[in-house]
Amino acid sequence: MSQYKIEAGTGQHIGDRNEQQDRAGLFAAPKAPGFMMAVVADGMGGKSGGALAAEQVVRTAKQLFEEFGPEDDVAKCIESIIRESHTIIQLSGISAEKEPHSTIVILIITPNNRAVWAHVGDSRLYRFSGPNLIERTIDHSYVEKLVSENKITAEEAKTHTLSNILVNVLGSSTTEPFITFSEYDDLKPTDSFLLCSDGLWHYFTDRELGAVVAANTPRVAAEMLINKARERARSRGDNCTLALVKLVKPPKVEKNYKVEKMRRAI
Repeated sequence: MSQYKIEAGTGQHIGDRNEQQDRAGLFAAPKAPGFMMAVVADGMGGKSGGALAAEQVVRTAKQLFEEFGPEDDVAKCIESIIRESHTIIQLSGISAEKEPHSTIVILIITPNNRAVWAHVGDSRLYRFSGPNLIERTIDHSYVEKLVSENKITAEEAKTHTLSNILVNVLGSSTTEPFITFSEYDDLKPTDSFLLCSDGLWHYFTDRELGAVVAANTPRVAAEMLINKARERARSRGDNCTLALVKLVKPPKVEKNYKVEKMRRAI
């Protein structure tokens, strides 16, 4: 069983957009004690289409996780959430005569020290040990492809004119999403996970993110990161959303009782 306590929180800001099209959620599994899920979705599409898409992602995640049992396969649960979200976004787009799309990054932590996550699009997951970045998801974007081919650097990708072009999303009417999975099987205190939309990660280095996450509670870290992202955006920022999950040592149970000799019963 796990030797840690989970601390988690979310944070969000509309940025300098007219509408908040990101969504985030943290959920427990009612039928599977000890399992928890974090999800972030970044919607895209005019006239509230993006907000509709992201809302469908989080709603679907919550509904399917409520039916998740302790013997169910975690990766299959995540895949079902993503596939069903994709289908619902497609159908809602047809009925609303819109073209909504969304990214997703999703994490499930189990009570046996295991974490499984997956993503579609450019919303990211970072895994830290203390302040140190261990790994992060690789964006499904055109500029990330250029980076992998050594045509541009990671820093150049942030300001590239095509930095907002994704090659993989939920809700496409022509292409099924491909899902990138990862997992880690040795969770311990000081491990942490940051899930966030590009409106947040765009403004930070990996080292900056790790330092803030390690030194603060999820609530304080969320406030600090969003405030700094807003400052660095200089009134040109996108929607900014994050979910933060930290594993910490459980508090020691202090003995507050005194053992006395039992008196003879009369």
